[in-house]
Amino acid sequence: MTRPRIDFQRLDPLHDIILLSPPRFHDERGFFSETYNAADLRAIGITDPFVQDNHSLSLAKGTIRGLHFQIPPRAQGKLVRVVRGAILDVAVDIRHNSPTFGQHVAVELSAENWNQLWIPPGFAHGFCTLEPCTEVLYKVTDYYSPAHDRGLAFDDPDLGIPWPVRPEDAILSEKDRSHPPLRDLPTYFEYSSSGDA
Repeated sequence: MTRPRIDFQRLDPLHDIILLSPPRFHDERGFFSETYNAADLRAIGITDPFVQDNHSLSLAKGTIRGLHFQIPPRAQGKLVRVVRGAILDVAVDIRHNSPTFGQHVAVELSAENWNQLWIPPGFAHGFCTLEPCTEVLYKVTDYYSPAHDRGLAFDDPDLGIPWPVRPEDAILSEKDRSHPPLRDLPTYFEYSSSGDA
C-alpha cells in the first residue's frame, strides 16, 4: 500500500500559515497516525529542522496562552497539534512591511479533527482552550531562550481576534496580561518578497 501524502492548505489571508491534516488509520484496536514526516513537510516548504518538543496542559476551558514569539536570532517556527480537547489557535503577522501586517488567522485544532498548524517565524502565536483538560503539543525550530522571548497583547482591539471568551473572563498568566499592543511593538521582523521574515 502506498502511504498517502499529508493533506494541507495555505490559509487566507496569511498564506505562510499552513493547516496540515495527517491521515488516521482506524481498526478495531483504535487508530494509527504518522504525525510527523520530515520529507512530507519539506515537500510543502517546511524545511527548518525541529529541535524541541513542548507539551502543555490547560485545566480550564477559556485559558489563553499567548500571544508569544521569539525574536531573531532565536526566532521559532512552530508545528502545533492537540492530543486531548480543543483550542482556537491564532497566528498574527508581525512582519513589518508585510501586506498582511497585523492580520491574523484563527482555526480550531482538536483531538477530534487531528489537524496541525504550521506557524513560521515572524508571527505571534497563541491559543484559547475550548474544552477543559486540553493538551497541546508543538514542535519548535529553535530552543526556548528567555532573553529572546516576547509577546503581543491578546486583547489588542486593533487585532480584532474573535476569542471565544471575554477578555475579563479569560484565564491568563500575569506575564501574558502585560504584553504590549501591536502599535507599541518594536520592529523585530521585516517582510521580504520571498516571504521570509
